[in-house]
Amino acid sequence: MIEIDGSSGEGGGQILRSSLALSLVTSRPFRIDNIRAGRRKPGLLRQHLTAVRAAQEVGDADVTGDAMGSRTLTFAPKGVRPGRYRFTVGTAGSCTLVLQTALPALLTAEGASDLILEGGTHNPYAPPFDFLDKAFLPAINRMGPRATASLERPGFYPAGGGRIAVRIEPAPRLERIDLLERGAIQGRLARAVVAQLPAAIARRELAVLRNALSWDETCLRVEEIRNSSGPGNVLIVEIQCENVVEVFTGFGQRGVPAERVAEETAQAVRQYLAADVPVGRHLADQLLIPMALAGGGRFRTLSPTRHTTTNVEVIKRFLDVEVALTERGTEDWEAAVGSS
Repeated sequence: MIEIDGSSGEGGGQILRSSLALSLVTSRPFRIDNIRAGRRKPGLLRQHLTAVRAAQEVGDADVTGDAMGSRTLTFAPKGVRPGRYRFTVGTAGSCTLVLQTALPALLTAEGASDLILEGGTHNPYAPPFDFLDKAFLPAINRMGPRATASLERPGFYPAGGGRIAVRIEPAPRLERIDLLERGAIQGRLARAVVAQLPAAIARRELAVLRNALSWDETCLRVEEIRNSSGPGNVLIVEIQCENVVEVFTGFGQRGVPAERVAEETAQAVRQYLAADVPVGRHLADQLLIPMALAGGGRFRTLSPTRHTTTNVEVIKRFLDVEVALTERGTEDWEAAVGSS
Protein backbone atom coordinates (compact mmCIF):
# COMPACT_ATOMS: atom_id res chain seq x y z
CA MET A 1 0.00 0.00 0.00
CA ILE A 2 1.51 3.29 -1.12
CA GLU A 3 1.17 6.04 1.50
CA ILE A 4 0.49 9.56 0.19
CA ASP A 5 0.51 12.79 2.19
CA GLY A 6 -2.16 15.01 0.68
CA SER A 7 -0.73 18.11 2.37
CA SER A 8 2.53 17.96 0.41
CA GLY A 9 3.29 19.92 -2.75
CA GLU A 10 0.39 22.05 -3.90
CA GLY A 11 -1.76 20.60 -1.12
CA GLY A 12 -4.92 20.37 -3.22
CA GLY A 13 -6.85 17.98 -5.43
CA GLN A 14 -4.00 17.39 -7.88
CA ILE A 15 -2.30 14.89 -5.56
CA LEU A 16 -5.51 12.89 -5.24
CA ARG A 17 -6.30 12.88 -8.97
CA SER A 18 -2.77 11.90 -9.98
CA SER A 19 -2.68 9.14 -7.37
CA LEU A 20 -6.00 7.75 -8.61
CA ALA A 21 -4.87 7.86 -12.24
CA LEU A 22 -1.56 6.14 -11.54
CA SER A 23 -3.15 3.56 -9.25
CA LEU A 24 -5.54 2.58 -12.04
CA VAL A 25 -2.73 2.13 -14.56
CA THR A 26 -0.32 0.29 -12.24
CA SER A 27 -2.92 -1.65 -10.18
CA ARG A 28 -1.08 -0.48 -7.06
CA PRO A 29 -3.34 0.43 -4.09
CA PHE A 30 -2.74 3.58 -2.07
CA ARG A 31 -3.87 5.45 1.01
CA ILE A 32 -3.94 9.24 1.09
CA ASP A 33 -4.20 11.29 4.29
CA ASN A 34 -4.62 15.04 4.79
CA ILE A 35 -6.63 15.38 1.57
CA ARG A 36 -6.59 19.00 0.34
CA ALA A 37 -5.05 20.15 3.61
CA GLY A 38 -3.78 23.30 1.89
CA ARG A 39 -7.24 24.52 0.92
CA ARG A 40 -9.71 26.74 2.78
CA LYS A 41 -12.21 23.86 2.83
CA PRO A 42 -10.07 20.72 3.22
CA GLY A 43 -11.25 17.22 2.44
CA LEU A 44 -13.24 15.85 -0.49
CA LEU A 45 -15.65 18.20 -2.23
CA ARG A 46 -18.19 17.15 -4.85
CA GLN A 47 -15.75 17.43 -7.75
CA HIS A 48 -13.12 15.31 -6.00
CA LEU A 49 -15.67 12.74 -4.88
CA THR A 50 -16.88 12.42 -8.48
CA ALA A 51 -13.28 11.78 -9.57
CA VAL A 52 -12.97 9.06 -6.91
CA ARG A 53 -16.23 7.42 -8.01
CA ALA A 54 -15.14 7.61 -11.67
CA ALA A 55 -11.85 5.89 -10.86
CA GLN A 56 -13.73 3.32 -8.75
CA GLU A 57 -16.01 2.40 -11.64
CA VAL A 58 -13.27 2.29 -14.25
CA GLY A 59 -10.97 0.25 -12.00
CA ASP A 60 -13.57 -1.91 -10.21
CA ALA A 61 -11.86 -0.67 -7.06
CA ASP A 62 -12.40 -1.21 -3.35
CA VAL A 63 -12.62 2.23 -1.72
CA THR A 64 -12.97 3.51 1.83
CA GLY A 65 -13.34 7.12 2.90
CA ASP A 66 -15.30 8.21 -0.18
CA ALA A 67 -17.57 10.75 1.51
CA MET A 68 -17.99 14.51 1.41
CA GLY A 69 -15.40 16.19 3.61
CA SER A 70 -13.33 13.04 4.09
CA ARG A 71 -9.62 13.70 4.57
CA THR A 72 -8.49 10.08 4.27
CA LEU A 73 -9.07 7.64 1.41
CA THR A 74 -7.90 4.15 0.50
CA PHE A 75 -8.16 2.92 -3.08
CA ALA A 76 -7.42 -0.59 -4.37
CA PRO A 77 -8.22 -1.24 -8.06
CA LYS A 78 -8.87 -4.74 -9.42
CA GLY A 79 -8.51 -4.02 -13.14
CA VAL A 80 -9.37 -1.42 -15.77
CA ARG A 81 -12.74 -1.88 -17.48
CA PRO A 82 -13.34 0.03 -20.73
CA GLY A 83 -16.95 0.79 -21.57
CA ARG A 84 -19.65 3.44 -21.48
CA TYR A 85 -19.66 5.72 -18.46
CA ARG A 86 -21.52 8.76 -17.22
CA PHE A 87 -20.05 10.89 -14.45
CA THR A 88 -21.98 13.83 -13.01
CA VAL A 89 -20.33 16.36 -10.70
CA GLY A 90 -23.66 17.93 -9.75
CA THR A 91 -22.11 21.39 -9.37
CA ALA A 92 -19.92 23.67 -11.46
CA GLY A 93 -16.96 21.48 -10.47
CA SER A 94 -14.75 20.70 -13.43
CA CYS A 95 -15.60 17.92 -15.90
CA THR A 96 -12.08 18.08 -17.32
CA LEU A 97 -10.49 17.30 -13.95
CA VAL A 98 -12.71 14.24 -13.57
CA LEU A 99 -11.60 13.14 -17.03
CA GLN A 100 -7.97 13.72 -16.02
CA THR A 101 -8.41 10.97 -13.43
CA ALA A 102 -9.89 8.25 -15.64
CA LEU A 103 -8.27 9.00 -19.00
CA PRO A 104 -4.71 7.61 -18.56
CA ALA A 105 -5.92 4.09 -17.79
CA LEU A 106 -8.42 4.07 -20.66
CA LEU A 107 -5.77 5.14 -23.20
CA THR A 108 -4.31 1.61 -23.17
CA ALA A 109 -7.37 -0.39 -22.08
CA GLU A 110 -8.52 -3.52 -23.93
CA GLY A 111 -11.38 -1.75 -25.68
CA ALA A 112 -12.86 1.61 -26.59
CA SER A 113 -14.70 3.79 -24.09
CA ASP A 114 -17.38 6.47 -24.30
CA LEU A 115 -17.67 8.96 -21.45
CA ILE A 116 -20.33 11.53 -20.67
CA LEU A 117 -19.19 14.12 -18.14
CA GLU A 118 -21.61 16.63 -16.65
CA GLY A 119 -20.79 19.69 -14.55
CA GLY A 120 -18.51 22.66 -15.19
CA THR A 121 -16.88 22.92 -18.60
CA HIS A 122 -15.53 26.46 -18.16
CA ASN A 123 -14.30 26.91 -14.62
CA PRO A 124 -11.63 29.48 -13.64
CA TYR A 125 -9.94 26.91 -11.40
CA ALA A 126 -9.47 24.16 -13.99
CA PRO A 127 -8.53 23.62 -17.64
CA PRO A 128 -11.60 24.50 -19.75
CA PHE A 129 -13.02 22.33 -22.52
CA ASP A 130 -11.20 24.33 -25.21
CA PHE A 131 -7.81 23.47 -23.68
CA LEU A 132 -8.80 19.80 -23.58
CA ASP A 133 -9.98 19.83 -27.19
CA LYS A 134 -7.31 21.96 -28.85
CA ALA A 135 -4.15 21.46 -26.78
CA PHE A 136 -4.20 18.37 -24.55
CA LEU A 137 -5.98 15.65 -26.54
CA PRO A 138 -4.08 16.38 -29.79
CA ALA A 139 -0.82 15.87 -27.84
CA ILE A 140 -2.17 12.63 -26.38
CA ASN A 141 -3.20 11.40 -29.82
CA ARG A 142 0.39 11.76 -31.00
CA MET A 143 1.22 9.00 -28.49
CA GLY A 144 -0.93 6.45 -30.32
CA PRO A 145 -4.51 6.46 -28.95
CA ARG A 146 -7.38 8.36 -30.52
CA ALA A 147 -9.30 10.51 -28.03
CA THR A 148 -11.85 13.09 -29.12
CA ALA A 149 -14.18 15.36 -27.17
CA SER A 150 -17.28 17.35 -28.05
CA LEU A 151 -18.97 20.10 -26.08
CA GLU A 152 -22.68 19.28 -26.00
CA ARG A 153 -23.60 22.04 -23.57
CA PRO A 154 -21.37 24.63 -21.85
CA GLY A 155 -21.35 24.87 -18.07
CA PHE A 156 -20.03 28.11 -16.62
CA TYR A 157 -19.15 28.77 -13.00
CA PRO A 158 -21.16 28.94 -10.74
CA ALA A 159 -24.25 27.44 -12.45
CA GLY A 160 -22.55 24.43 -14.04
CA GLY A 161 -24.91 22.22 -16.03
CA GLY A 162 -22.44 21.53 -18.83
CA ARG A 163 -21.98 18.30 -20.74
CA ILE A 164 -18.94 16.85 -22.52
CA ALA A 165 -18.82 13.65 -24.58
CA VAL A 166 -15.46 11.88 -24.91
CA ARG A 167 -14.58 8.93 -27.16
CA ILE A 168 -11.40 6.99 -26.41
CA GLU A 169 -9.97 4.46 -28.86
CA PRO A 170 -6.96 2.98 -27.06
CA ALA A 171 -3.53 1.95 -28.27
CA PRO A 172 -1.58 -1.14 -27.11
CA ARG A 173 0.92 1.21 -25.47
CA LEU A 174 1.76 4.90 -25.40
CA GLU A 175 4.55 6.09 -27.68
CA ARG A 176 7.19 8.56 -26.60
CA ILE A 177 6.94 12.13 -27.90
CA ASP A 178 9.36 15.04 -27.69
CA LEU A 179 8.25 18.67 -27.82
CA LEU A 180 11.42 20.72 -27.85
CA GLU A 181 10.62 23.29 -30.53
CA ARG A 182 7.43 25.24 -31.12
CA GLY A 183 7.90 25.54 -34.87
CA ALA A 184 6.45 28.31 -36.96
CA ILE A 185 3.27 29.99 -35.79
CA GLN A 186 0.58 28.98 -38.30
CA GLY A 187 -2.48 30.66 -36.84
CA ARG A 188 -3.85 32.88 -34.08
CA LEU A 189 -7.40 33.07 -32.82
CA ALA A 190 -9.07 34.90 -29.94
CA ARG A 191 -12.68 34.12 -29.05
CA ALA A 192 -14.58 36.16 -26.49
CA VAL A 193 -17.52 34.02 -25.40
CA VAL A 194 -20.56 35.30 -23.51
CA ALA A 195 -23.63 33.45 -22.25
CA GLN A 196 -26.65 35.36 -20.96
CA LEU A 197 -24.49 38.50 -20.85
CA PRO A 198 -24.19 41.54 -23.16
CA ALA A 199 -22.03 41.03 -26.26
CA ALA A 200 -20.43 44.39 -25.44
CA ILE A 201 -18.39 42.61 -22.75
CA ALA A 202 -16.83 40.39 -25.40
CA ARG A 203 -16.13 43.32 -27.69
CA ARG A 204 -14.36 45.21 -24.87
CA GLU A 205 -12.16 42.20 -24.17
CA LEU A 206 -11.20 41.79 -27.80
CA ALA A 207 -10.40 45.49 -28.16
CA VAL A 208 -7.88 45.28 -25.31
CA LEU A 209 -6.44 42.03 -26.63
CA ARG A 210 -6.07 43.44 -30.15
CA ASN A 211 -4.08 46.41 -28.87
CA ALA A 212 -1.98 44.35 -26.44
CA LEU A 213 -0.97 41.72 -29.01
CA SER A 214 -1.16 43.83 -32.21
CA TRP A 215 -3.42 41.28 -33.84
CA ASP A 216 -5.51 41.80 -36.93
CA GLU A 217 -9.30 41.93 -36.67
CA THR A 218 -9.51 38.68 -38.64
CA CYS A 219 -8.06 36.86 -35.59
CA LEU A 220 -10.85 38.07 -33.27
CA ARG A 221 -14.31 36.59 -32.81
CA VAL A 222 -17.31 37.26 -30.58
CA GLU A 223 -19.38 34.18 -29.70
CA GLU A 224 -22.77 34.27 -27.98
CA ILE A 225 -23.86 31.03 -26.32
CA ARG A 226 -27.60 30.31 -26.16
CA ASN A 227 -27.84 26.94 -24.39
CA SER A 228 -26.03 27.45 -21.07
CA SER A 229 -27.63 26.94 -17.66
CA GLY A 230 -26.33 30.26 -16.38
CA PRO A 231 -24.37 33.36 -17.33
CA GLY A 232 -20.70 33.21 -18.15
CA ASN A 233 -17.82 34.84 -19.97
CA VAL A 234 -14.53 33.34 -21.10
CA LEU A 235 -11.78 34.75 -23.31
CA ILE A 236 -9.96 31.99 -25.22
CA VAL A 237 -6.73 32.54 -27.14
CA GLU A 238 -5.26 29.84 -29.40
CA ILE A 239 -1.69 29.89 -30.69
CA GLN A 240 -1.47 27.32 -33.47
CA CYS A 241 2.12 26.29 -34.11
CA GLU A 242 3.80 23.75 -36.32
CA ASN A 243 4.39 21.28 -33.47
CA VAL A 244 1.84 22.22 -30.82
CA VAL A 245 -1.31 24.22 -30.13
CA GLU A 246 -1.46 26.24 -26.92
CA VAL A 247 -4.60 27.68 -25.35
CA PHE A 248 -4.85 30.56 -22.87
CA THR A 249 -8.03 31.55 -21.07
CA GLY A 250 -9.35 34.38 -18.95
CA PHE A 251 -12.66 34.21 -17.11
CA GLY A 252 -15.05 37.05 -16.49
CA GLN A 253 -16.11 37.37 -12.85
CA ARG A 254 -18.50 39.61 -11.01
CA GLY A 255 -16.76 42.86 -10.11
CA VAL A 256 -13.81 42.28 -12.47
CA PRO A 257 -13.73 44.63 -15.50
CA ALA A 258 -13.60 43.02 -18.94
CA GLU A 259 -10.45 45.02 -19.61
CA ARG A 260 -8.61 43.36 -16.73
CA VAL A 261 -9.62 39.89 -17.93
CA ALA A 262 -8.18 40.70 -21.35
CA GLU A 263 -5.01 42.32 -19.99
CA GLU A 264 -4.17 39.31 -17.81
CA THR A 265 -4.83 36.90 -20.67
CA ALA A 266 -2.68 38.96 -23.04
CA GLN A 267 0.13 39.00 -20.49
CA ALA A 268 0.12 35.18 -20.33
CA VAL A 269 0.20 34.99 -24.14
CA ARG A 270 3.06 37.49 -24.40
CA GLN A 271 5.09 35.60 -21.79
CA TYR A 272 4.64 32.33 -23.66
CA LEU A 273 5.59 33.84 -27.01
CA ALA A 274 8.62 35.64 -25.58
CA ALA A 275 9.95 32.45 -23.97
CA ASP A 276 9.93 30.66 -27.35
CA VAL A 277 9.08 27.33 -25.70
CA PRO A 278 6.45 24.96 -27.16
CA VAL A 279 4.63 23.88 -23.98
CA GLY A 280 2.75 26.26 -21.69
CA ARG A 281 2.49 25.83 -17.94
CA HIS A 282 -0.85 24.02 -17.87
CA LEU A 283 -0.02 21.63 -20.70
CA ALA A 284 3.27 20.82 -18.95
CA ASP A 285 1.35 19.74 -15.88
CA GLN A 286 -0.96 17.52 -17.98
CA LEU A 287 1.71 15.83 -20.11
CA LEU A 288 3.87 14.40 -17.34
CA ILE A 289 1.75 11.36 -16.46
CA PRO A 290 1.18 10.21 -20.09
CA MET A 291 4.89 10.66 -20.81
CA ALA A 292 5.81 8.68 -17.70
CA LEU A 293 3.44 5.89 -18.78
CA ALA A 294 5.05 5.96 -22.23
CA GLY A 295 8.40 5.41 -20.53
CA GLY A 296 9.99 8.59 -21.81
CA GLY A 297 9.72 11.95 -23.49
CA ARG A 298 10.94 15.53 -23.26
CA PHE A 299 9.49 18.99 -23.60
CA ARG A 300 10.53 22.59 -23.06
CA THR A 301 8.27 24.82 -21.02
CA LEU A 302 8.07 27.87 -18.78
CA SER A 303 9.07 27.75 -15.11
CA PRO A 304 7.15 24.86 -13.49
CA THR A 305 4.09 25.42 -11.36
CA ARG A 306 3.47 23.71 -8.02
CA HIS A 307 1.00 21.44 -9.83
CA THR A 308 3.83 20.30 -12.10
CA THR A 309 6.34 19.67 -9.31
CA THR A 310 3.66 17.87 -7.31
CA ASN A 311 2.93 15.59 -10.27
CA VAL A 312 6.62 14.75 -10.51
CA GLU A 313 6.68 13.58 -6.89
CA VAL A 314 3.49 11.52 -7.20
CA ILE A 315 4.73 9.85 -10.39
CA LYS A 316 7.89 8.72 -8.59
CA ARG A 317 5.78 7.04 -5.91
CA PHE A 318 4.03 4.79 -8.44
CA LEU A 319 6.50 4.31 -11.30
CA ASP A 320 10.18 3.44 -11.57
CA VAL A 321 10.89 6.40 -13.80
CA GLU A 322 13.09 9.47 -13.60
CA VAL A 323 11.52 12.88 -14.11
CA ALA A 324 13.95 15.80 -14.22
CA LEU A 325 13.10 19.49 -14.45
CA THR A 326 16.11 21.53 -15.59
CA GLU A 327 16.38 25.29 -16.01
CA ARG A 328 17.96 26.22 -19.35
CA GLY A 329 17.43 29.97 -19.16
CA THR A 330 14.96 32.64 -18.15
CA GLU A 331 11.50 31.04 -18.45
CA ASP A 332 13.03 28.15 -20.37
CA TRP A 333 12.90 24.78 -18.61
CA GLU A 334 13.23 21.24 -19.91
CA ALA A 335 11.24 18.31 -18.52
CA ALA A 336 12.85 14.97 -19.25
CA VAL A 337 11.11 11.67 -18.49
CA GLY A 338 12.92 8.35 -18.70
CA SER A 339 13.45 5.01 -16.96
CA SER A 340 15.82 5.00 -14.01
